[in-house]
Amino acid sequence: MTSTSTSSGSHASQSGPGADGDVPLPANDPTIFELDLRGLRNRWAARASLPAIGGEAMSGADRRAQALGVSEERLMEHAGTAVAAAVRALAVDTDRWGHGPIVILCGPGNNGGDGFVAARRLALAGADIVVAVIATEARPRNPAAARNWDRIARDRGIAKVHAPVARDVAVFGQGIERASVIVDALLGSGVRGPLREPIRSAVELIDRARAGGIPVVAVDTPTAIDLSSGEPSDPAVQADLTVTFHRPKVGLGTRRGAAHAGKILVAPIGIPPEADRG
Repeated sequence: MTSTSTSSGSHASQSGPGADGDVPLPANDPTIFELDLRGLRNRWAARASLPAIGGEAMSGADRRAQALGVSEERLMEHAGTAVAAAVRALAVDTDRWGHGPIVILCGPGNNGGDGFVAARRLALAGADIVVAVIATEARPRNPAAARNWDRIARDRGIAKVHAPVARDVAVFGQGIERASVIVDALLGSGVRGPLREPIRSAVELIDRARAGGIPVVAVDTPTAIDLSSGEPSDPAVQADLTVTFHRPKVGLGTRRGAAHAGKILVAPIGIPPEADRG
């Protein structure tokens, strides 16, 4: 995840430049789980209309928000909840809700932390969830992501798999065709050069599954697509839907970035206007 965080009582009017009106932030807005993709697009239209920013500007806004007292964990809650609502909407819109598990592939950083939040929220919405942690260690080192891992680790209703090496990813991928939706929460922006294992195998698994007809939702950016340039590393996830945060991203508006992102939703996560200088 390239960004995340906000105080629990914040509303979208606090979440950056431009007026979100009275629309609450995702974690404060249970009605978003009743909306289809068009409804979510309309709900968050003010975000999508803002000027695009790159990955470095987004990271700066995130750091300034935290310096202003907006907690990383709370922003992660809004980001992951937005992803969960979008995944449910896509599954319902494509008549795949309830027809197989939603498989969430989570990397070692904040992008994976967003995936843990999405897993918890989707499970609460009644989905069958499988979380695969594609990292050397199952529990992330980032404190906010680690706390969200701890919350799902205690949840016996969410299946968890740890795949620290490529061989484990290959074993996990057997039967992936039974998934209803796959969520790419592997890596955010900042990838340089060819992907390393086991992330590389996970990206190849996602792309094979999509070729088999399973829709893919990317968290913030499809893994290995740079949020500033839109240039892909090798390999890169091809998504059907990308849920990015706070403002549109320059990289996802380029020809190559847009081709990998699919449809794009821009969700508010509560970054205050004074933190947003991009």
